[in-house]
Amino acid sequence: MPPKKRITMHDHAAEAALFKRRALFTFICVFVLLSVLFSNLYHLQVVSYKDYETRSNDNRIRVVPTAPSRGLIYDRHGVLLAENQPYYSLELIPEKVNDIDATLDELNTLISITPEERENINELLKFHRRFKPLTIKNKLTEEQVATFSVNQYKFPGLYVEAGLKRHYPYNELMTHVLGYVGKINTRDKAQLEKSQQWKNYAATKDIGKQGIEKYYEGLLHGIPGHLEEEVNNRGRVIRTLKVTPPLPGQDIYLTLDLKLQQKAMELLAGRRGSVVALDPRDGGVLAMVSSPSYDPNPFVHGISGKAYADLLNDKSRPLINRSTQGQYSPASTVKPHVALLGLEEKIINERTRVWDPGYWQMPGVDRKWRDWKKWGHGWVDIYHAIVDSCDIYFYDLVYKVGIDKMAVFMEPFGFGKSTGIDIFEESDGVMPSRDWKRMRYNQPWYNGDTISVGIGQGYWTTTPLQLANAAAIMANKGKRFTPHLLKSFKNNTVKIDTPIDEQPPIVLKNERNWDIINEAMRQTADKSRFTDATYTAAMKTGTAQVFSVAKDQKYDADKIAEHLRDNALIIAYAPYENPRIVLAVVLENAGWGGANAGPLARALLDEYILRDEWAIKP
Repeated sequence: MPPKKRITMHDHAAEAALFKRRALFTFICVFVLLSVLFSNLYHLQVVSYKDYETRSNDNRIRVVPTAPSRGLIYDRHGVLLAENQPYYSLELIPEKVNDIDATLDELNTLISITPEERENINELLKFHRRFKPLTIKNKLTEEQVATFSVNQYKFPGLYVEAGLKRHYPYNELMTHVLGYVGKINTRDKAQLEKSQQWKNYAATKDIGKQGIEKYYEGLLHGIPGHLEEEVNNRGRVIRTLKVTPPLPGQDIYLTLDLKLQQKAMELLAGRRGSVVALDPRDGGVLAMVSSPSYDPNPFVHGISGKAYADLLNDKSRPLINRSTQGQYSPASTVKPHVALLGLEEKIINERTRVWDPGYWQMPGVDRKWRDWKKWGHGWVDIYHAIVDSCDIYFYDLVYKVGIDKMAVFMEPFGFGKSTGIDIFEESDGVMPSRDWKRMRYNQPWYNGDTISVGIGQGYWTTTPLQLANAAAIMANKGKRFTPHLLKSFKNNTVKIDTPIDEQPPIVLKNERNWDIINEAMRQTADKSRFTDATYTAAMKTGTAQVFSVAKDQKYDADKIAEHLRDNALIIAYAPYENPRIVLAVVLENAGWGGANAGPLARALLDEYILRDEWAIKP
């Protein structure tokens, strides 16, 4: 029989002690947790009260940036060249539209949306943030605004936005100077962020793209303001708490003369070329025309792909600013500068004469360099060499001077480097030298290269602005100014003139050499285009070859392609005694410089010098 199990007696004292320990541990845990909770509550409601009050206000107060109005642009006489006009656009917020395609289909029954616009919208939507508005239709008419407003309840997520847009009243006349504004793209944003200016464009969609609009973006843009609005949990505005108005951009005044600009464009008459006129007294640009041009207004609202492609593919290259980016052989227009070099180096003097039989030969070389006048000019001094543009005189001169001295002498006149004018679109041109040719072509310099450069041909290229600037230095007898377009700007109600950038003058060994060259240019004008003028002028024409003619061939403009014909050039200034205007004219493939560019120079100087306003000015 198995033994009986013994009944275990409970140790009530031990169990009571265990319970007490567990209860104490639980109490301590609860106390710690409650302490953490109350500590956090104290931190949130007492220590961080101000911080969370601000965050709470942010949830109910919405800050809306407001765009500043862009500064206006005027010419030197106060004529408005760039203005701001009211506009309406149709905006779409993608996240608030259930079916964008269906919405656009229905919208098309009210407001026409072209297939190209539809394609552009779909393309933009791929990279657009869904909570940000997207412009789907620009330049709405008042009728379209009214039509949409009546039917807006059918289109949640779409609304009409009113604002100001840039407008250029003179269309293509000022494009290459003023440039234009356009939508801010990714590259613009990156540049603004890099320069820490992006916050100033919170309410702005446009930015200067070229010309004055881009160069003086900082003056023209202004400073944005903001609205502080109280909104409910649905984002609906309850009231406006605070208004900080934006500061408008500053109005600027250019050195341009609108009438002279219009006259230059009229005289170019759509031909390819450029006119640049400077005030030699301070370097102000009076006119800068590049033809053909284009209307900048479509770029403001977004030009269509087809229209832009047409501009890009146009053989006449209207997008290029020929005044500052066109590079041309200066031809005989630089003969006065070359002659001045000869005087300075004492290779020639006022009485030096050279025999011109119609050709010139380098010692020990059989090749003959021809003069433009087949039978030659006979005995020629410096005056006749410039007046009659005798090539032989300058062949002989530059052969004796050499390219090294020539390159150094021409550098202060601004050849081969940008002028520093206040637009970004400018080319350097080329003032060739031994080092330049070695770096560019990895070839040595030959004496034959010097002969071509000596009459403004060969490797030597310049822009019309550089040519006008070099002519201004000659007219000023060495006094130099940086060409500029900005004359003054208006800060609030005060008009402030910009300082003139005067550079160190060119000082000659013999200052009389200035007088010799300028007198030769005066005789050139008096003998040709300005014989019957009521004022005195100085000038030099040039005819630049676009391609080389073989030794046994004869140049015949009627038998060669139009784009291979000679360029026509001229530099001129007036009045001779106290120059107030210097200009350079370049006509592409127009032929003889004096016959084709000459009449333009005369008409422009007449327009400027003979105005009634000059009759009352000293």
